[in-house]
Amino acid sequence: MSGAALAGDRSSDLSGGLPGDRSAGRPADRPAAQPGASSGVGGVARPSEPSGARPGDPSAGQSGSRDAGTSAGSSAGRVSHRPVAAPAPHSNQRPDPAPDHRSAPRDPDPAGAGSRAGSQSAPSGRGLSWGEARVVAGRVGRVGRGRTEWVGLDRALGYVLAEPLVALTDLPSFDTSAMDGWAVAGPGPWSIRADDGILAGHTARDPLPDGDAVRIATGARIPAEATAVVRSEHAHADEAKGLLYAQRPVSQGQDIRPRGQECRSGEHLLPVATVVTPAVLGLAAAAGYDELPVRPRPRVDVLVLGDELLTEGLPHDGLIRDALGPMIGPWVRALGAQVSAPRRLGDDAEALRQALTDSGADLIITTGGTAAGPVDHVHRVLARIGAELLVDGVAVRPGHPMLLARLSPGGPCLVGLPGNPLAAVSGLLTLAGPLLAGLAGRTPDEPYRVAVRDDVHGHPHDTRLVPVVHRAAGEPGTAGGQEHVVPLHYNGPAMLRGIAAADGLAVVEPGGVRSGTEVEILDLPWASAVPWTEGCFT
Repeated sequence: MSGAALAGDRSSDLSGGLPGDRSAGRPADRPAAQPGASSGVGGVARPSEPSGARPGDPSAGQSGSRDAGTSAGSSAGRVSHRPVAAPAPHSNQRPDPAPDHRSAPRDPDPAGAGSRAGSQSAPSGRGLSWGEARVVAGRVGRVGRGRTEWVGLDRALGYVLAEPLVALTDLPSFDTSAMDGWAVAGPGPWSIRADDGILAGHTARDPLPDGDAVRIATGARIPAEATAVVRSEHAHADEAKGLLYAQRPVSQGQDIRPRGQECRSGEHLLPVATVVTPAVLGLAAAAGYDELPVRPRPRVDVLVLGDELLTEGLPHDGLIRDALGPMIGPWVRALGAQVSAPRRLGDDAEALRQALTDSGADLIITTGGTAAGPVDHVHRVLARIGAELLVDGVAVRPGHPMLLARLSPGGPCLVGLPGNPLAAVSGLLTLAGPLLAGLAGRTPDEPYRVAVRDDVHGHPHDTRLVPVVHRAAGEPGTAGGQEHVVPLHYNGPAMLRGIAAADGLAVVEPGGVRSGTEVEILDLPWASAVPWTEGCFT
């Protein structure tokens, strides 16, 4: 399934509390956890419920999606270096037992080897670890970049420099006055020259004789032989005598910005891979640029799969609203990509094949169809066109049926997102984000860690991505403590309510974490200052 609608959740508590906590936000009539389910503190997920759901919550993890992928026993792909035979769509054949997570492959040959897509719906196993999958995606993106284009300053915001920014002139390019006042030569008092003074933007004038003073504006060129600028507020002009007196000591070079103070022509100002922010545009203009050498924005096509999706109105007769079509484009655009309008293909394998072979994009993102249902066509279509699977399943919850493929040697890539909304977000952050950063030439952000306020239950084997909100030190609710993050409810794979209130996701290692533990944080694109785009959602 693609773009599943948000599953209902009867809890009314949005922020705070422990995901998986039976007491947080549960109405009195909510059924208790199933007998025999583990309730251990410290984070081991209860085996009787889907990862990310609260015990007794009948809606968490249920979306009606054919690739919901929320149960610990459901199948996700593993990277393979050989074709694998596929079970029939309705076969009773059981998948291979999931391997122990400690034996996950450590060297998936991310730069290219991969495997040719087999004819199966989805291979068995748990797939790459979350960290390995992100490394693979980033490397694939870096291999695919290389072009440079020159873009005018009026259009360069949000791009990434393809070459170092080198000064084309000295900055400033001549000695200038740092203040409104008087340019003086030698010691005072000084004879006041009877003219209109020197204004910014005017041509150079004759040298200033020793003992003379002339009015000067901020930014104006200092006349030759001038030794200092006396600020207007620090000077007294005796008009009767025609003399200027300084009311404070005057030092050589005072309030003069010398030529080349900021940089010399040819000096490297910014390195390759710098994101073009408004400040970078200003520096480039000052340094003499009209255009900037940048990496082209990656071009992205979005293909929405699923016959059950509505684009307007209320759900009815088994049809649900498409939550991913409106979300994926703006999200990817916030990552610095150029995105086409989403195309809705339904569950039509031939339409999917045609869309993949006709696309001129650098990256194609599909929603849904990555699991093993009878109309989950992504694996079969990739096999038909001879695509190379680079990541086929990731040990992460939600979202483990995600995949990454290269459609042809040196050709575009495809990121297949699960159909559940939060699972699709997980795929965007795990695969699409690092891949697009590589294609755009951006340097990945340094990972950072923040303490989590509550215990967070974990999956026994897989990484969990949990929506969180930051609380700054001293902010209301922190009791004057240090910065931390608060895990949010509504974090089931079919839910968007939690991520809509979040500013990041916490990376929770297998087994979970206790309150106070520092966890890695993934910032959401609109919660970060970088990359700059011309409005994250325009």
